[in-house]
Amino acid sequence: YHKPELDAQKIFDELRVQRDAVAPYLGDTFHFLRKARQEGKTILLEGQLGSMKDPDHGIYPMVTSSSTLAGYGAVGAGLPPYEIQDIVCVVKAYSSAVGAGAFVSEIFGDEAQELRVRGGDKGEFGATTGRPRRMGWQDCVATRYGVQVQGATQVALTVVDALGYLDKIPVCVGYEYEGKTLTEFPTTQILEKCKPIYEVLPGWKTDIRGITRYEDLPEACRNYVEFIEKQIGVPITMVSNGPGRNEIIHR
Repeated sequence: YHKPELDAQKIFDELRVQRDAVAPYLGDTFHFLRKARQEGKTILLEGQLGSMKDPDHGIYPMVTSSSTLAGYGAVGAGLPPYEIQDIVCVVKAYSSAVGAGAFVSEIFGDEAQELRVRGGDKGEFGATTGRPRRMGWQDCVATRYGVQVQGATQVALTVVDALGYLDKIPVCVGYEYEGKTLTEFPTTQILEKCKPIYEVLPGWKTDIRGITRYEDLPEACRNYVEFIEKQIGVPITMVSNGPGRNEIIHR
């Protein structure tokens, strides 16, 4: 591949250094967590990717190789399933996607680019590749299905601050399919033929960064949060209005 030949001894030596660095953190997690349970400690499990990437319940075939659902956390950690008592789903105030696949509420062109550069931490671009992510409005049909399949007990609604530039904010509340209105998330072959049905909410046209109390958010912003909450049927207990760890409003 027109690259220098690999030096096996050099690679081996580098791996030994890395081994020694992580060695203090290795252990038998099954017995570690079992002991923690017996001592009444709280255990936090973090899932990777999202509901729609699950190989069984996601948008097949654009899925990953292992389950992304909260229920699988018990399997991966070696915990009894009944030990998972609180499931927090993280939901963006708008939609984004990486790679191909069905995306009903997707937007394009300047409209998408404006949201893309304002979203995320430093814009909606791949952390490694820098590739622009696909953008769309909040899809309550997909989100409701996502939190249902996760068994969510509460939701954290993130990057709400990114929408502060909009006069009006469309929200996808249903799908149009062959002249019918769908409110339940369909299988992939139907999803690929769906068109969004929008309800348009008024924007708040102001920067909400720095606000620490939910009551102090603009009324239109609170209405937006509560509209999504009603649509998805799960309490939104946290609202993030910035990328910082401390920029989370608890309701």
